Amino acid sequence: MKNYFKYRKPKTKRSKRFLESRAPKLIEDVKTAMIMKGGNTSQTVTQALKDIVSSNITRPFEDSTSLEFFSKKTDSSLFLFGSHNKKRDHMPNDVCVTVSFVLFAGRLFDFHVLDMIELGIEKYVSLSDVKASKCPEGTKPMLVFAGEAFDTDNEHKRLKSLLLDFFRGPTVSAVRLAGLEHVLHFTALDGKIYMRSYRSLLKKSGCRTPRIELEEIGPSCDLVLRRTHLASDDLYKLAHRQPKALKAKKKKNISHDAFGTKFGRVHMQKQDLSKLRTRKMKGLRKRKGNVVAEEQDGQAPKVAKEAEHTE
Repeated sequence: MKNYFKYRKPKTKRSKRFLESRAPKLIEDVKTAMIMKGGNTSQTVTQALKDIVSSNITRPFEDSTSLEFFSKKTDSSLFLFGSHNKKRDHMPNDVCVTVSFVLFAGRLFDFHVLDMIELGIEKYVSLSDVKASKCPEGTKPMLVFAGEAFDTDNEHKRLKSLLLDFFRGPTVSAVRLAGLEHVLHFTALDGKIYMRSYRSLLKKSGCRTPRIELEEIGPSCDLVLRRTHLASDDLYKLAHRQPKALKAKKKKNISHDAFGTKFGRVHMQKQDLSKLRTRKMKGLRKRKGNVVAEEQDGQAPKVAKEAEHTE
């Protein structure tokens, strides 16, 4: 994120500390998200926002200035906005009312909207509706994406990246096996996105590797991808640029495989094996006598003993 505060001079020590905390860092802070409820919000949307709070009437696609203002104020790079609206279609003899529940998810770069996606909620099951034991708060989830669209369609690719930013949490160096108990599964099928939440249970299997079972714990929802506001490829590439200080320097003769295993190549000079010291065994010791080496005609050396003469 660019330095928005670099042109402002602090007047007090407190303001100086504040500006330093907002200044660019080699390793940025953990991303925070703003979760906002619109002026027209149903119980379904409100419950969805509670399960995944401020109230401001705004229309993100028409005017994003309020989002950018709160982003600067709270130093947040992600936002989730919930709302619902009613559309009245006047028929000759009747009036048809259509109610739609909407979530707006997006992220910002340099305190300006980078990507924003509108998701319509068709079906929602809250945490309280599923009677099952939940995962502890703060558990790092495992994210699973199923569906060809997440790999081929550009809008679904951006949505996948956005969901990873929302649910990945802080970066950790190691995770214990028992801590891998929360699974978030996203499936793209027939123009819809199905979100399901599971808790992994480790069962006895009769061997060292446990048997894994999945138990649905909620929330779950069926989403429809609607309007999108995606950044250009150049701006998207600029937002993912890393400082040179963080780029790992390539080391000679060292490589890694897909699982992170390190391999090294060692270069050695040609060795003279004739001078190689080996372990001396009793069976290889020379016997008393004359050692005659017959190297001609490829014959192996022979050991000749002195003939005993008897009178």
